Amino acid sequence: MAQVSKVIAIIQARMGSTRLPGKVLAQIAGHPMLRQVVNRVRMARSVEHVVVATSNQLSDRPIADYCADNHIDFYRGSEKDVLDRYYQCASQFTGSTIIRITADCPLVDSDTIDKVVGTFREGSYDYVSNIFPRTYPDGLDVESFSLRALERGWLEAVLPYDREHVTPFLLKQPQLFRIGNIQHRENLSDMRWTVDHPQDIEFVRAVYDHMKVTDFGLAEVLDLLKKHPEFTQINSGIEETQSIG
Repeated sequence: MAQVSKVIAIIQARMGSTRLPGKVLAQIAGHPMLRQVVNRVRMARSVEHVVVATSNQLSDRPIADYCADNHIDFYRGSEKDVLDRYYQCASQFTGSTIIRITADCPLVDSDTIDKVVGTFREGSYDYVSNIFPRTYPDGLDVESFSLRALERGWLEAVLPYDREHVTPFLLKQPQLFRIGNIQHRENLSDMRWTVDHPQDIEFVRAVYDHMKVTDFGLAEVLDLLKKHPEFTQINSGIEETQSIG
């Protein structure tokens, strides 16, 4: 019988932010944003293990301390070589299928994670995401890739940009890696649900404050915004800040 791959979600988190310092531990509905992201990723049926990957810099010690105090597995690695941080983290926690999530996405959707991982598994891909092209809201970004592909990137990538980020080495070489993408039935790419500015976290807090449950998903947020279209004006006009690092 073939060995079933272990699926781990690695949440990339750092305290540094030029526009919103310390945002990953900013409070949303009574908990740090990082906790909300961890909880939402854990809801995905395909995820077997969730790990936070932060840097070994002193400035990121609050993230490590929070994880240690709240029973969240974490890994501390290179600040600049994020590709190495991911590879070392995936190796330490023995993941063969990796899901990449960033800690500034407190509305990340568990069903979307499952769809990306399902496509990754069923199509024998090396890499699958929902962002190339983007049809989901900015802030619901999910990438899934194999440890084998990650390892090849870790071994062969030499450009600073490819080391500072995680997946560009894979995406730039479709002749080496089988790349897939899922799309939403409706193009929602003009919606901004990520947190990079003070207005963004105000928007997210409004969403959380109006939800009656904690396990809400994409559909529930869309329904809420239909009832409260004024919420979308909170962070409107901010240019997209896509993160693939």
